[in-house]
Amino acid sequence: MFREGTNSEENMGNLFCCVQVDQSQVAVKEKFGRFVEVLEPGCHCLPWFLGHQIAGHLSLRLQQLDVRCETKTKDNVFVNVVASIQYRALADKADDAFYKLTNTRSQIQAYVFDVIRASVPKLNLDAAFEQKNDIAKAVEDELEKAMSAYGYEIVQTLIVDIEPDEHVKRAMNEINAAARMRVAANEKAEAEKILQIKRAEGEAESKYLSGLGIARQRQAIVDGLRDSVLGFSVNVPGTTAKDIMDMVLVTQYFDTMKEIGASSKSSAVFIPHGPGSVRDVASQIRDGLLQGSHQ
Repeated sequence: MFREGTNSEENMGNLFCCVQVDQSQVAVKEKFGRFVEVLEPGCHCLPWFLGHQIAGHLSLRLQQLDVRCETKTKDNVFVNVVASIQYRALADKADDAFYKLTNTRSQIQAYVFDVIRASVPKLNLDAAFEQKNDIAKAVEDELEKAMSAYGYEIVQTLIVDIEPDEHVKRAMNEINAAARMRVAANEKAEAEKILQIKRAEGEAESKYLSGLGIARQRQAIVDGLRDSVLGFSVNVPGTTAKDIMDMVLVTQYFDTMKEIGASSKSSAVFIPHGPGSVRDVASQIRDGLLQGSHQ
């Protein structure tokens, strides 16, 4: 129904020698097959009986062409480069755009192929990803220079995608993953190193403090023994310091034997001893240790 109405309007326009040009379009007017002028949007008189006619219409709207080009990089990786070209016809050069090119999209595609296949082989794969804007600028400059002679303006050129082979993608992902794992391993090693250093510093500090504690303990024992010897000598006349030390040694010896016997998991060392040999207990302990080592 829409086409029949349009044809009826055109027929009525031809009958009354009038023609309508829609917005964002221009019409090419000819007289007996020869170009006369470009008609702007609006209503125009077209005396068809004098040989005037409309050769065709040309859209001034912005158009987009997506071009997919396969090429090879400098490191011998085949990639598909997808370029998006936005272009439009110039109203003041509508006659050139209408008459000089039979297939505008094919012409643009040929120029895009030529520039991409001349630019990308000079770059490695990583550089091609990094320099997409440079490739797009080279394509735009070449198209602008070539298509301006045909009445077309290149508004924008974009490299929207660079697609390497699937195996290359997988290899690149594996390389990236390996690099990240290497960094993670270095960080983990550094963390373990710091932990070991801190642990060693802690152990050193602990041993140092333990040594201080043992030294203070021994000092306290010595001070206590000294006070005990002095007090015992004063309270029990006639006793010597050696007698008192022998008694203290035997007391400590029996305390040690009591602790060993009270523990079920302790390792005991059996040494000869006798209650009557109080004065020789030190030599008995020494002889017992030597016998245990020989056995």
